[in-house]
Amino acid sequence: MSFATLRGVTRRFVKGEHEVVPLHQVDLDIGAGEFLVLLGPSGSGKTTLLNLLAGIDRADEGTVSVGELELTSAPSRRLARWRADHVGYVFQQANLVPVLTAYENVELPLWLLPLSRKERHARVSLALEAVGLSDRATHLPKQLSGGQEQRVAIARAIVADPPLIVADEPTGNLDAESADGILHLLRRLNGERGKTVVMVTHDPRAAGFGTRILRLDKGKLLETEGAL
Repeated sequence: MSFATLRGVTRRFVKGEHEVVPLHQVDLDIGAGEFLVLLGPSGSGKTTLLNLLAGIDRADEGTVSVGELELTSAPSRRLARWRADHVGYVFQQANLVPVLTAYENVELPLWLLPLSRKERHARVSLALEAVGLSDRATHLPKQLSGGQEQRVAIARAIVADPPLIVADEPTGNLDAESADGILHLLRRLNGERGKTVVMVTHDPRAAGFGTRILRLDKGKLLETEGAL
C-alpha cells in the first residue's frame, strides 16, 4: 500500500532567460514505513522532490498525494496545518535558533498546534530522549557539537510525531562518526517507530542505510535498486 504517490509530476523554474526543469514526468510510489534514499548529482531534482512531498512546493503538472491528502490542489491554509502535523524536515544545516536552548528549539513546532504547556513538555522530553539528548536540554547550540546539533534538529522534526520524515543531506556537514550516529538514528526511527523516511544524499555509504534507493538525473528516475 502506497503512503505517498507521485503521478506525471513536472516542476519548472525560470532562471533568467532559461527554463529549468528539475523534475519531468516523474511517477513514484513510496510505501508506508519505507526508508527511501534519493541519490544523484547536484541539480538532479532530489531536493525539489523532497519539497513536493513535504508540501513546501507544488508541481506544475501531475499530482502528489501523501496519505489521504492530494497536496497539489490543497488550499494553502490546509496545507500549512497538514505540514505541521504530518512532516518533519531535517536539513543539511541544523538551523537551530542560537539564542534558544535545545529544549526550546525542539518545542518551536508545537506552538503551531493546540497543545497545553504540559502536553508540549511531554512531547519535547520524549523527542530529546529519542535522540539521546535529555541531558543537553538546557544547552544552547554553541554548547553542542555538530552531531548533537543535528540530533536536536531531528528531535525538532519528530516532536509532533509526524508519519513522514524528509532529510536533505542530513550528514553533509558532519564528520564520519557523527554522520554514522545520525544515520543510525534515522534508521531506528524508521524501524522502531515506523516513520516513513525519504533522504537525499550524495554519499553511497549513507545510502546503504535505506531500504530502497532511487537515482535521479536530469529530472528523471533512471533506475531502482535495493539498498547497497
